[in-house]
Amino acid sequence: MGALSLPLAFFLPLLTALAVFLLRARRAPWLPLLGGAATAAAVADLIGQVAREGPQVYHLGGWAPPLGIELYADGLAALMLGMGALVALAVTAYSGAYLRGQGHDAELFWPLWLVQWAALNGAFLAADLFNLYVMLELLTLTAAPLVAMGGERAALAAALRYLLLALLGSLVYLLGVALIYGATGTLHLREAGALLGDGPAAALAAGLISAGLLVKAAVFPLHIWLMPAHSAAPAPASAALSALVAKAGAYLLLRLWLWTFPALLSVPLGWLLGGLGAAGVVYGSLQALRQTRLKPVIAYSTVAQLGYLLLLLPLATVAGAAPHAWQGAAYHALAHGLAKAAAFLAAGNVLYSLGHDRLAGLHGLTPYLSGSVLALGLAFASLMGLPPTAGFLAKWELLRGALGGGQWGWAAVIVGGGLLTAGYAFRVLAAAHAASPPGYSEIRPPRRVPPVMAWTPLLLALALYLLGLSAVPALGLLEQGAPEGLG
Repeated sequence: MGALSLPLAFFLPLLTALAVFLLRARRAPWLPLLGGAATAAAVADLIGQVAREGPQVYHLGGWAPPLGIELYADGLAALMLGMGALVALAVTAYSGAYLRGQGHDAELFWPLWLVQWAALNGAFLAADLFNLYVMLELLTLTAAPLVAMGGERAALAAALRYLLLALLGSLVYLLGVALIYGATGTLHLREAGALLGDGPAAALAAGLISAGLLVKAAVFPLHIWLMPAHSAAPAPASAALSALVAKAGAYLLLRLWLWTFPALLSVPLGWLLGGLGAAGVVYGSLQALRQTRLKPVIAYSTVAQLGYLLLLLPLATVAGAAPHAWQGAAYHALAHGLAKAAAFLAAGNVLYSLGHDRLAGLHGLTPYLSGSVLALGLAFASLMGLPPTAGFLAKWELLRGALGGGQWGWAAVIVGGGLLTAGYAFRVLAAAHAASPPGYSEIRPPRRVPPVMAWTPLLLALALYLLGLSAVPALGLLEQGAPEGLG
């Protein structure tokens, strides 16, 4: 594929969405998986190029900025594209059987999902602020209908809340972009950063853009759309929202602060943003402990786990902490994406089999859904930070950064967050492993889960252990194009 792997990573899922829309999913049920496999192959080729040759740049149509659109992939973008490809392939494989079993309209789902995958890849690759805005809008306009596919009143209300808040975030983001363009005459991430400096216009633009992205990423306290949307959406849409859509907002927030606004990233501001992350870790975990249904537990866990990413910003201002914090935050984004996709798909299997996800009704579940319960346990182990998972390595590097820089408060947040995660994880697993009440199997015999649905979350969860045991290639990839002082 060579240099074409950069545009192919964006255009292949987009073209597959168009083909599925024109041919109809019922006539070509194999087409989404074929397009997904081709996209994953393009992403794998791109990752190899970045690892061998460094950051890759591609100008669409041969036109360089500011007239043309630039696609840019460094180590962090390549890592996120790889995580997205793994999760998206899993969601694509899972969705075929799930949609048939749940009665959802596949002809509506597939184009929306494939355009969403294209928009995610575009968000990871875009090198200018306006095209990032376009990708964020595409994510919103595909995610809201996917949430509404639940069909119930709660799903429609959750989709509308998400749409309105996400559009508000987009408006605030766009105001910040307009300020930057007025001050610098460019929207390119690096060029704008070099021209902005640390003046009042830069500070206001950074604040507006950050506020918009905090809404998109569902970072505490702007997370109010996340729990209803994740709980009401079909399982594949929940997995994509948690692992990818919210992650894209957090990814862009870190990228903009480290590449475009580094002159503004002072110690007090780092502490402010890190404080939001720490509050999210505590609040999300405590809320997860209070839930009585499985999907809300996992949804609030997303609020908590996304908070860890913001800890990079205060640690990036401390010389002894920055390199380890950079590796830890990036690897946490990778581990969280795989773990949360596995958890939501396993929860989808529970709903598919039992017709509900109430924790009190999960007693005796393990013999019927042993693979899904195992996937939940493995995913929770990574979220807790238990070795030898990828989540352990991520939290260990964050902890090394915090301790190496003498930042004991952030170290306490990292350790305490792991303990709180253990609390709600063991609560779920204890319910699944408890003995079934007398007569339960006669009242509600579990429905059999198709093999592809049973295996998909388990394979994602096992990938967490593979990445925990062989992390050197991924950590080496992060050195390509890393911000100064972090690589």
